[in-house]
Amino acid sequence: MLIRRPVLDAIAAGSVTCVFRRWDRPRVRVGGTQRTAVGVLEFTSVEPVEEAGLTPGDARAAGFADLAALQRAQRGDGQLYRVGVRLAGPDPRVALRAKRRLSRADRAEIDARLARMDRGSPHGPWTAAVLELIAENPGVRAPDLAVRMGRETLPFKRDVRKLKELGLTESLEVGYRLSPRGRAYRRTR
Repeated sequence: MLIRRPVLDAIAAGSVTCVFRRWDRPRVRVGGTQRTAVGVLEFTSVEPVEEAGLTPGDARAAGFADLAALQRAQRGDGQLYRVGVRLAGPDPRVALRAKRRLSRADRAEIDARLARMDRGSPHGPWTAAVLELIAENPGVRAPDLAVRMGRETLPFKRDVRKLKELGLTESLEVGYRLSPRGRAYRRTR
């Protein structure tokens, strides 16, 4: 679920405790989590609601100035859902990518995971080439990096997210860079 940064900040501060979405069916489940720029969010409730049943308390909980502002924001089709949210903790990838030293076991695990990604890829081995490309081009836009590899942007970005899951890369305002863990891994190869 996409949540704008000001709303994420308000969730982290505890001043926003729910968001409203229109869906044909719920896209999140109670107890589910989502990593965001402010940390891991947990979905504490997912309830269908009628727009006519919205209250001033709903508006406050969702960070709106008043009920009218909340109602104006409810555009689109589909069932309206009230989704309870809370900050569940920091993104575990942040601590992972900050590691500057890798044990043999860490290196072996990364090697195995990258090898699996390469074997399972419909376009052949890619992990080493993408890590090298990002190392040599920090802060370069994803579409520009994708073109250099002869790939479409969206599949390229999905692959970079896989490296991010391993703590090897991190997103910048524009583009990517190797994380300290990614640089440590690259040095030991």
